[in-house]
Amino acid sequence: MDGPLSGVKVLDLSRVLAGPYCTMMLADFGAEIIKVEPPGTGDDARAFGPFLENKESAYFISINRGKKSITLDLKSEEDKKILWELVKKCDVLVENYRPGTMEKLGLGYEEIKKVNPGMIYAAISGFGHTGPYSQRPAYDMVVQGMGGVMSITGYPDGKPVRVGTSIGDINAGLFAVIGILLAYTHKQKTGEGQKLDVAMLDSQVAILENAVVRYDFSGQAPKPLGTRHPSICPFQAYPTSDYYIIIAGGNDVLFHKMCDAMGLEHCKVDPRFLTNGLRSGNIDALEELISEVSVTKTTEEWLAILTEAGVPAAPINTIDKVVNDPQVLYRGMIKEIFYPELDRVMRFAGNPVNLSKTPPATHEKAPLLDENREEILREFLSD
Repeated sequence: MDGPLSGVKVLDLSRVLAGPYCTMMLADFGAEIIKVEPPGTGDDARAFGPFLENKESAYFISINRGKKSITLDLKSEEDKKILWELVKKCDVLVENYRPGTMEKLGLGYEEIKKVNPGMIYAAISGFGHTGPYSQRPAYDMVVQGMGGVMSITGYPDGKPVRVGTSIGDINAGLFAVIGILLAYTHKQKTGEGQKLDVAMLDSQVAILENAVVRYDFSGQAPKPLGTRHPSICPFQAYPTSDYYIIIAGGNDVLFHKMCDAMGLEHCKVDPRFLTNGLRSGNIDALEELISEVSVTKTTEEWLAILTEAGVPAAPINTIDKVVNDPQVLYRGMIKEIFYPELDRVMRFAGNPVNLSKTPPATHEKAPLLDENREEILREFLSD
């Protein structure tokens, strides 16, 4: 089945994570991704472990499915001639070099649009192409720290904690997807291309949720709260006899249902807990009362009881449990792709955007370095 982006050609000059994640999302919906890599080494991510039996990087293949690879030396005039032919026939260019790098190579947006005025030029960088930090290098953890998310992650008075996935990179990749689709819609209406400037730091600030408003309202910088929610109670992980369970009593009705299910009926009429505001102001006392009861049963037992009562609750799954969870599997979020080079099937996280008419296709493997060179040259240089 052709995807909604079938026929869209994307020139992917990005590497490691933010750019490749962006182009993988586009590939899932039918875009043709021409991944340009440096000769010899390829994308930096090809050197990141763990490594598979044939020495290929599992990190690399996890974010580069469905693409075609060609190696080009962007400092070589001969290879740049090939690149310019690709530029002429592509709709989108994605790069995540430090600002100024593409310009030094003669491949900045101003030069690209002279050759292809309709090009959507998506530039992903740490701090964007403007501003006092624009020339600074950045990695995910740099923007996690600078963007505030690490300051509200972890437990009170604990050491700083990095969020467990590279959300600085991934957020930027997802915002780039949104920008590319918006720019493509504009191009369909007007024929105009444009430059998209996505910064990892901007993207991190954009997902701070209500932390900015809480600071603006109170004048106090929000701090880590462990598993607690800053403004809803009860809404956290509570100890059980074998681990923890998350209980999310997000309103008065759910709080009452939780109390009935856990034998805490007296809490419903306790003047300290009559409203969410009161519960949040007396969170320590309520946590103590709930914990005294929650430790009397296992996580699985409480999950059954609370689910039956209609109270949002969940275990804290390790990754091995996530990839085998019945709901996750039913929704197709764990995909299998056969790798002939390995003679084995590899499992990957799927695409969560479930379109009823044009669902994502996630069955094509990531390319070996320069694997599609001849195919790409025939397609783009044949005339």
